[in-house]
Amino acid sequence: MVKDGNSFVVDHGGLRRRGCTFRKNDFLPEESFRSWGNYGRALLDTPFRFKNRVMTRSMDQTELVEVKSQSQGEMKKTLTWWDLMWFGVGAVIGAGIFVLTGLEAKEEAGPAVVLSYVVSGVSALLSVFCYTEFAVEIPVAGGSFAYLRVELGDFVAFIAAGNILLEYVIGGAAVARSWTSYFATLCNRGSDDFRIVVHSMGSDYGHLDPIAVVVLAVICILAVFSTKASSRFNYIASVFHMAVIIFIIVAGLVKADTKNYHPFVPYGPRGIFVASAVLFFAYVGFDAVSTMAEETKNPARDIPIGLVGSMVITTGAYCLLAITLCLMQPFKEIDADAPFSVAFSAVGMDWAKYIVAAGALKGMTTVLLVGTVGQARYLTHIARTHMMPPWFAHVDAKLGTPVNATISMIVATAVIAFFTKLEILSNLLSISTLFIFMLVAIGLLVRRYYSTGVTTKANQIKLIVCLVLILGSSGAISGYWASSDGWIGYAVAVPIWLVGTMGLCMFVPQAKQPKHWGVPLVPWLPSLSIAINVFLLGSIDKKSFIRFGIWTAFLLVYYVLFGLHASYDTAKELEKNKIASSDMVMEEGAQPGPKM
Repeated sequence: MVKDGNSFVVDHGGLRRRGCTFRKNDFLPEESFRSWGNYGRALLDTPFRFKNRVMTRSMDQTELVEVKSQSQGEMKKTLTWWDLMWFGVGAVIGAGIFVLTGLEAKEEAGPAVVLSYVVSGVSALLSVFCYTEFAVEIPVAGGSFAYLRVELGDFVAFIAAGNILLEYVIGGAAVARSWTSYFATLCNRGSDDFRIVVHSMGSDYGHLDPIAVVVLAVICILAVFSTKASSRFNYIASVFHMAVIIFIIVAGLVKADTKNYHPFVPYGPRGIFVASAVLFFAYVGFDAVSTMAEETKNPARDIPIGLVGSMVITTGAYCLLAITLCLMQPFKEIDADAPFSVAFSAVGMDWAKYIVAAGALKGMTTVLLVGTVGQARYLTHIARTHMMPPWFAHVDAKLGTPVNATISMIVATAVIAFFTKLEILSNLLSISTLFIFMLVAIGLLVRRYYSTGVTTKANQIKLIVCLVLILGSSGAISGYWASSDGWIGYAVAVPIWLVGTMGLCMFVPQAKQPKHWGVPLVPWLPSLSIAINVFLLGSIDKKSFIRFGIWTAFLLVYYVLFGLHASYDTAKELEKNKIASSDMVMEEGAQPGPKM
């Protein structure tokens, strides 16, 4: 390897001239893209390569050593469980509680919105357990992308990766736009007053938000320069934020009127679950903490305490805030854009809205910061496998942070935030998040019950049958909920889910046990996580699924034309080099391919 300033030239593996350069080899250095002839032959070989990538699974050691080494620079191990817990609180408590609570209470759930938070909180907590076991066992920056590569293979991991990146871009854009709304409230202006309205662009995309872009630029600078400094800022800001939340609860309950809790479920049980699917947005962010495992001093101890602790604190705070809001004001009168600020004005505490707005701004700022840190690390690890151009994998030697990935993700987030309304963003975000969490839960069951060379063919078939029963019954419950008010469908689908889960428990022996920390009550908790996530997907509107389908179709086109061939070449080159030096297998299920 030759190093020249901020660039690298590597003789093997296809990584050339990273850093701040913008040459072809920074983005497409692989053998398949070195000439048009090579690319044509690669396209003709697509069926074989696709089968290879679908059937091939990475290995823990590959993600921990070989893939991580593609960044050249090392991320600094500076974080403890205390940092992770406050990162989790800072990542989660933001726009969801301060904006969507009012919207869903007013239009979908009424005072029963607190139950919506309980449902989505339980789902999120189950997902936290699944993430925690993976993060302890595979402490790398790739988060769920790395976990799925190991358990479900390259192709599934790539589809998940594309939705992970979409999740972060949309989530950051939604929070940045909410930041503008609360800033306007703090300035005693209307929530939309600081936006530029362009009527010719339509109501969904014509409210331009330059303040959101400026906020994202400031966050980018902080995230680029230091992870530990970001942690300190997040901790200080989160303490202030918790103080504001306590103030809202105490001051709000002083003005509580129990008459506002009648009727408690004005829109029926369906409204509770419809709101729950959207409010899952309020729990998005904890997965970003799992991407910091690579920078954690003691992952086996710090990650479980940090992740689970932050989720317990967050869920408790959400429920208390939801109760307080609906006791202060009749649900029909709740303001959809700035519910807490307007509620305090309605009960004669107009001065309190400024404290609420300041707390909301702080919460959204830390959400943006932690999201920026997390999304850059996702993109970095994806680029290490060359499914995305390796230019994004560069880790600055001096700063110890993924500069290219951080700036690129912020630019994409700023473009979306500038144009798009919150309602569109929140629904689309919930689909991506629930889809990924479902895949991680499936991946955990595969990790526990399947291991090459250990699981027999008969047990492998049993595992597949049980997973099909769990997924099929979960989908049936979700579909029946979305289309019918009866009960017969549940009477059929729920027992099938129980049979699938019980079958795993009784007839398929576990092939692998966690080395440090494991999810309790396997297979029940992961199976329940799958069922709840799929069920909540059935409560999301049709237009959001159409947008999700368009994005997934775009991912498939990109994968077939670029990502497949780049990752195939890189995997083969790494395997060839490793085998030549130590005879170590890099992937399970890999097949030798034709030469270029």
